[in-house]
Amino acid sequence: MDIKEKFGIRLKTLRKEKGLSQEELAERSGLNRPYISGIEQGKRNVSLEVMDKLAEALKVGIGELVDF
Repeated sequence: MDIKEKFGIRLKTLRKEKGLSQEELAERSGLNRPYISGIEQGKRNVSLEVMDKLAEALKVGIGELVDF
């Protein structure tokens, strides 16, 4: 499993723990739902800026996103 897949699984886990749909996470982060889906499937290589947006939307530290 590569790092994109690990990150995607972690993102999906955190999103579900927060009770959010992909659409809700997309709205909170300013990203679009297909992009969120691609991240969760391990198909996207996210930037630090995107990680920051996701962390803020989930109300977690960036470190939690990469705690796998």
